[in-house]
Amino acid sequence: MGVVTKRSSMTYFSDGRDHYSHRVRIVLAEKGVTVDVVEVDPADIPAELSEINPYNSLPTLVDRELTLYETGVMMEYLDERFPHPPLLPVYPVARAESRQFIYRIENDWAPLVATLANSNSKEAIAAAAKELKDSLVAIAPIFGEKPFFMSDEFTLVDCCLAPILWRLEAYGVELPNTRQVLPLLEYMDRMFRRESFQESLTELEREMRPQFG
Repeated sequence: MGVVTKRSSMTYFSDGRDHYSHRVRIVLAEKGVTVDVVEVDPADIPAELSEINPYNSLPTLVDRELTLYETGVMMEYLDERFPHPPLLPVYPVARAESRQFIYRIENDWAPLVATLANSNSKEAIAAAAKELKDSLVAIAPIFGEKPFFMSDEFTLVDCCLAPILWRLEAYGVELPNTRQVLPLLEYMDRMFRRESFQESLTELEREMRPQFG
């Protein structure tokens, strides 16, 4: 994977299919951080990880003596430790707005993605797919206002949103190619072709959208 360049004191235990793991890989790639990325099967957590993470969860970021296992904390830590390019706005109001956008992604869309990825109920999957599609279609026009999500600069919000959008086709969520949705489709194309995004992809993720390979 692109962000793995040489042995490093930083190690990232990552699930190659999960959008939470993906968002941090985007931050690592955007910052150009040298990191050892260890792909882990979430059904087979290694003892090494269990010893340092009390939740046995993925992803987990280890930087020398520091172990982080919440993606929001990981992303902000990386943004502060490696300040260029900055991925949160400088001003407090804009920073708060970015954090609130991430909070809404966590609460409005991430649970639907979890259902699409993990549910065995066809009815639940169909309902989640429809709700996610309808929600994205409803807000699609706002993606035409700025080059990134509600921002002139690439931010942590984009790092959280792009992995979900990348997985839509794999989860059977098809966005209509209409005038209303076009700004969202164009945003997706920009994000997916971004160098850091391409570098962040695992082989399993590339298979989700081979047209961008």
